[in-house]
Amino acid sequence: MKIYKIKVNGKTYKVELESVTEVASEKVVEAKKEEAPKQMSSGEGKAVNAPIQGSVVNVKVKPGDKVSKGTVLLVIEAMKLENDVVSPFDGVVAEVLVSKGQNVTTKDVVVTIK
Repeated sequence: MKIYKIKVNGKTYKVELESVTEVASEKVVEAKKEEAPKQMSSGEGKAVNAPIQGSVVNVKVKPGDKVSKGTVLLVIEAMKLENDVVSPFDGVVAEVLVSKGQNVTTKDVVVTIK
């Protein structure tokens, strides 16, 4: 173990560092998280993907709704910020593949528009 002095904002701290080679290795087992199966698009229409990973807090459209480019389709909360997912083109909503409270990852298909 080595002792170092570190100066932060004018205040000096003593820090002890232990070499990784000195520590007995521990076997790390990562539990595989059960995930709900991802919904898949029927292939009808153009896909709108989630731009960010987060939780769906509001779905503002339903199948059959007419949308224009820039229309807010749903809202995803990520890191305490709400992000609008907007339609990249004009059309009619064919499918909404997410619901309020569902977690999404980047590039998940959330809505299809035809």
